[in-house]
Amino acid sequence: MIRLSRAASLILPIVLWASGAPAAEFTPAQRAEIVAIVHDALKQDPSILRDAITALQADEGERTQEASRAAIAQSRDRLVTPADPVAGDPHGDVTIVEFFDTRCPYCRRLEPVMDSFLAKDKKVRLVYKDLPILGPASVLGTKALLAAQKQDAYGKMREAVMKLPPDTTIKQIESSARALGLDWPRMARDMEDPSVQARIDENLKLAHSLGIQGTPALVIGDELVPGAVDLPELQKLVAEARRG
Repeated sequence: MIRLSRAASLILPIVLWASGAPAAEFTPAQRAEIVAIVHDALKQDPSILRDAITALQADEGERTQEASRAAIAQSRDRLVTPADPVAGDPHGDVTIVEFFDTRCPYCRRLEPVMDSFLAKDKKVRLVYKDLPILGPASVLGTKALLAAQKQDAYGKMREAVMKLPPDTTIKQIESSARALGLDWPRMARDMEDPSVQARIDENLKLAHSLGIQGTPALVIGDELVPGAVDLPELQKLVAEARRG
């Protein structure tokens, strides 16, 4: 757009100057002239600044996405491992990797959306990455899921834990496990197994390497999608991943 080009030509020198460009770059007279030009332009058309900021944000967003794609490519062998719990089609043509915290309200909000999506699209593999970042109750919930996985009950236990109060207690975990018919004494021991903590640590490292700063976070194809999404957006992202 012409307006964006004009805005950039007017504002960029000020940005460079303010961000530490060499003092010899502009003389005092040139600086005063630049300030006057920008001031006059903004008085005549205040939308110039808005458009310039929008363009800068778009550019920053693209750089962030490029960095995310590179990180995903470098971590591909860690994104999906044989140890990861899976929902949907284990051999699906598109894989969604979901980083989640059992306490996270946005993760819980995503649950019915993902359930509805998987019911409609039978060719997607959903891989869960437990990421307990919201305190002790999160760690407790994650350990319960990974311990239940040793009894082939990850999915059932996950469904139960995600419906418990966010400040989940060990008593609530035990009650849910017994109601599901799990061997609670075994599960309690497995929750303290070093291999469970090792899984958590690996997920935390992976999330850090991908630049994930919160939950939920989805990796769909080559794209990192932060935050919860609605059903149409999820369908759009998967369709884009299918097209490659």
